[in-house]
Amino acid sequence: MNSTPQPQPQSQARPQPAPSHRGLTPHTRKLVLDILHTVILILSVALIAFISYDTFKNIEFLDNRVYMTFQFFVCVVFMADFFIELWLTPKGERRRYLRGRWFFLLMSIPFLNIIDAYQIELAPDALYFARFLPLARGALALAIVLSYIASNRITGIFVSYLSIMILSVYFAGLIFYEREAPVNPGVTSYWDAFGWCCLEATTLGSSLNPMTLAGKLLAVGLSLMGVIMFPLFTVYLSSLILKGRSVLSIINLSKQNVKTDDSTATKDNSYGQKVAQTHKNS
Repeated sequence: MNSTPQPQPQSQARPQPAPSHRGLTPHTRKLVLDILHTVILILSVALIAFISYDTFKNIEFLDNRVYMTFQFFVCVVFMADFFIELWLTPKGERRRYLRGRWFFLLMSIPFLNIIDAYQIELAPDALYFARFLPLARGALALAIVLSYIASNRITGIFVSYLSIMILSVYFAGLIFYEREAPVNPGVTSYWDAFGWCCLEATTLGSSLNPMTLAGKLLAVGLSLMGVIMFPLFTVYLSSLILKGRSVLSIINLSKQNVKTDDSTATKDNSYGQKVAQTHKNS
C-alpha cells in the first residue's frame, strides 16, 4: 500500500519592521527628530525671552556673561541639530538637505563669542545685528516646527510664513527701539517701535521717520517683506474658499441624489397601487 506524502505545513514568518536609514526604524527616527525639534523650540523661545529682557533693561550684551554663555550653548545645540539631522537623512536626499539648510549652519556659528574672544573691532550697528543671527536661526526653526504641527501642506506653509512674519516684526521692533529711542523723540517705548514696524510691514507707512541707519534699513526690509508675504494670505484664503465650495457641492449633490431616490420610490408605490386597484376592479 503506497502512502501518499502529506504536505508539510509551511511556517508563516511574521514580517519584521524594515530598518530605516542608519539602522533605525521609522518610529525611532521620528522620535529622535521630535525630541530635537522640541529642544530647538524651547531654546528658541528662551533666546527670544533673553534678548527681549536685555533690550528692555538696556543691558549691554557683550558685558553680560550669562547671556554670552547661554547664546554660545544655544549655538552649539543648533549646530549639533544640523549635523544629527544630516546624519539621519538618507544618502540620496542629503544634497537636497544641504541646499535647503546650509544657512541654518551659517547662522548657528557663535559669531559673538568669536568676536569677543579675539577682540575684533566692529561698528556698533554691525555688532548689534550680529547678536540677532542665532535668534534668526531660532525663529526659522520655530517656523518649521510650527509647520510640522499643521494639518496639511497648505496650512503648514501658511503657518510657517505667518510665524516668520510675526517674529520678524517683533525682532525689528526690538532693534528699532534700541537704536532709535536715544535719538528719536517719537520713540518713547517699545510699543511705539512695534507700531511703526507693523505699519511698515503692511506697506501703509507711518508718520514716524527713522533717524538712524538701522532704522532706515528696517524700513526697507519690512516693506519688502510685506510685499512678499501678504499675497500668501490671499492664496490661503482662496484655497479655503475653494475647499468650502467643493464641500458644499458634494453636500448639494448628495441631497439631489436623496431627492431622486425618494421620487423614484414614490412613483413605484403609486404604480403598485394602480396595478392593485386594477386587479381588484377586474
